[in-house]
Amino acid sequence: MSRIRITGGAWRSRLVQVPNVPSAPGLRPTPDRVRETLFNWLGQELDGLACLDLFAGSGILGFEAASRGADYVALVERSRPVFEVLKRHADGFACPRLDLFCCDALKFAPPSGRRFDLIFLDPPYGQGWLARVESRLDELAATGARLYAEAEMPLDRLGRWSVAKQGRAGQVFFHLLEQA
Repeated sequence: MSRIRITGGAWRSRLVQVPNVPSAPGLRPTPDRVRETLFNWLGQELDGLACLDLFAGSGILGFEAASRGADYVALVERSRPVFEVLKRHADGFACPRLDLFCCDALKFAPPSGRRFDLIFLDPPYGQGWLARVESRLDELAATGARLYAEAEMPLDRLGRWSVAKQGRAGQVFFHLLEQA
């Protein structure tokens, strides 16, 4: 297993293991440099925000959000072996603001109908997940919500969200989207 570090906030420099699970090919955590850019765009503190990491994988985006003060962070991962590693990390943080769900992103039902101010979308590539999850975004997003999306190609929009900022790191296109 490789490891990736949290780049900011209360848990800065803590390491998170990236599981090498045959049943979850293509697990690729967001690189440090891309996360640093993202949190420069968002602001370093996320106090008061409810965040959703819909394709959690290693959980690094959700852990970064919690480290930076988000009030609530839901992490959704469908692979049971990956979820178990994710849960061990979350237990190690002993943070009541983290809530983990082992289910498919299309079947995720937020507790108490909660809506999210910031939604992280970093799905497996080449499987059409962004297009498939697009119809769920209105029910998951709070008014004024922003989306962060990684993709194997540049995006112009996703549902009623349009790209406000974007970048590229190697094969990864990353985007911050806001409601049009």
